[in-house]
Amino acid sequence: MTENVVEVSGLVKHYPPDVKAVDGIDFSIPKGMIFSLLGPNGAGKTTAVEILEGLRSPTSGTARVFGVDVTKDYDQIRGRVGILPQNFEPFDMLRPAEAIEYWAKLYDMSVNRKDIDAIIDRVGLSNRKSSLSKKLSGGEKRKLGIALSIVNQPELLFLDEPTTGLDPKARRDLWKLIEEIREKGTTVLLTTHYLDEAEQLSDDVAIMLKGKIVARGTPSELIAKYGKMTVVVLAGAGKEGLYEVSRRGITATEEEGDVLVPVSSPAEMRVVLAKLASIELKVTDMYTRKQTLEDVFLNVVGTKMDEGVLAK
Repeated sequence: MTENVVEVSGLVKHYPPDVKAVDGIDFSIPKGMIFSLLGPNGAGKTTAVEILEGLRSPTSGTARVFGVDVTKDYDQIRGRVGILPQNFEPFDMLRPAEAIEYWAKLYDMSVNRKDIDAIIDRVGLSNRKSSLSKKLSGGEKRKLGIALSIVNQPELLFLDEPTTGLDPKARRDLWKLIEEIREKGTTVLLTTHYLDEAEQLSDDVAIMLKGKIVARGTPSELIAKYGKMTVVVLAGAGKEGLYEVSRRGITATEEEGDVLVPVSSPAEMRVVLAKLASIELKVTDMYTRKQTLEDVFLNVVGTKMDEGVLAK
């Protein structure tokens, strides 16, 4: 049987007077897996992760990492875990090598120049190892953050929004790095606001809403279960296009100026296209695409990832 690195059972975290940040969730993460915990702002995912990181105490339920109850003896596992927080900022006046050496000392580890260079090379900062941290780009700072989080060669790595604010190339560079870390045997618990990121990296996904897990599975399983077959995209149709489409009885949403029409079968596609052909719409393009994990999220949660929901 595959060993579970993380086991959560009946986990609850309430805040007075009546906020249920985490409301009875269960999940486990097998060794060597990339597991993504998704949800809109206020869904409870950060609270759940912070309990696993030993930063918060649950109201009830259990949270175990490597079989250890994190509320009772976190010191047993501290050296086996790495953490990259969402708002990580390196020490401005330290160079990457100096930061890694300092971080190693926090774990009572001794690292030599060869060890440090190997970590710097692993995260792709070899050409920036002499630069002060304050002069690194956003993507380079996140790479340094990952370097610090793996300095103790963790068996479990928590990555909280690792690519927030990065340009597309920097994001994909970090995706590759995360996949390489997993290939070395490290289990990864990822939270992200980028659904394409979760779809690309995850072996397993749990979607949280108002403190509960409302969907769980691999990205392909979730798309098959909750997604429609295809989406008709009316590029550039905007809110006016959405109004014209909706008032004719066609289910649609508007996203970044495009109108999206989900279709569940070939028969429905013919009906929808016939209706759309009769509408005068200003569009820059019209095409179909398969649904993605982002579409699934909208279908399940009913809101975009970055829209907040009160966890009550």
